[in-house]
Amino acid sequence: MNEFIALIQANTAIGIGLMIGLGALGACIGIGIMGSKFLEAAARQPELIPMLQGRMFLLVGLIDASFIIGLAMAMYFAIANPLLSKLVEVAAGG
Repeated sequence: MNEFIALIQANTAIGIGLMIGLGALGACIGIGIMGSKFLEAAARQPELIPMLQGRMFLLVGLIDASFIIGLAMAMYFAIANPLLSKLVEVAAGG
């Protein structure tokens, strides 16, 4: 039974690393591309900077929110692992 618990903990740790790492990578790439497009648009039409800037900050918040949701789910699996608690419940005979 202990090897199953260790296997679940190891796979959970790998999954947590992938969730946080790939989420951060995607958010950074998305914000980088959006920032470069904002600078291109601002250089072409400087009179549109206030409108574009507001929309850019709105999208930055949405992109970061999706990463934070992934981070919260990863922390949930790290702290209160539902897979591990189910296995412990079955091992206890319940």
